[in-house]
Amino acid sequence: MLFGIHWDTSGSTLTFALSILPILLIGLKVTIEATIFGFLLALSVGLLLAILRSSRLRVVSWPIWFVIEFLRDTPLLVQLFFLFYVLPMYGISLPALMIGIIGLGLQYSAYCAEVYRAGIEAIDHGQWEAAHALDLSKLTIYVDIVLPQAIPRIIPALGTYLVAMIKDAPLLSAITVLDMMAASTIIGDQTYNYIVPLTMVGGLFLVSTLVASYLVNRLDRALPKTGIPMK
Repeated sequence: MLFGIHWDTSGSTLTFALSILPILLIGLKVTIEATIFGFLLALSVGLLLAILRSSRLRVVSWPIWFVIEFLRDTPLLVQLFFLFYVLPMYGISLPALMIGIIGLGLQYSAYCAEVYRAGIEAIDHGQWEAAHALDLSKLTIYVDIVLPQAIPRIIPALGTYLVAMIKDAPLLSAITVLDMMAASTIIGDQTYNYIVPLTMVGGLFLVSTLVASYLVNRLDRALPKTGIPMK
């Protein structure tokens, strides 16, 4: 039994699969929540890192470069273990799911930062000079000029990382998050039947990534890509 739901091992494989489907769907809900909130965090932190990384002040850009490289070049699982096991030693105790969201968000913020930076640097230099000549603030330049042109063009790249995050979400089971992968493992441990739950989990992940890819493609087509040409 898991989540208060019993499974049926007395009948056929189909009966067993149907009995564990509600359990896996509850786990899928946790996986989707972690992915959505983790990706929103990655988009937000990534944009901040990209802006700071583009600074002409080396005292700002170099430390940010190190942070980005550290996040990109260390395994996500190590980062999750650090957040889960080390932070409580310093009095910072957070729910496992929240730690998973933070871990996913920080890891992928580094990748998103590079995508943002590529889009920002593709803006024609003349537009920056014109904006500075008009004495526009940095915030106005980014909000009204740079980002409206850059973001529509980087949607496909950001969407690629969304799909990658969905596929990395099972790592959260390593820090006791009861997601779809953890649920399938528990079912397998108790029934000695791993083939059915793991096959179903693989199918649900495939559906999730296909849906995410479809939505990203629709968004990419819906957003206008007009405006002043980029480089």
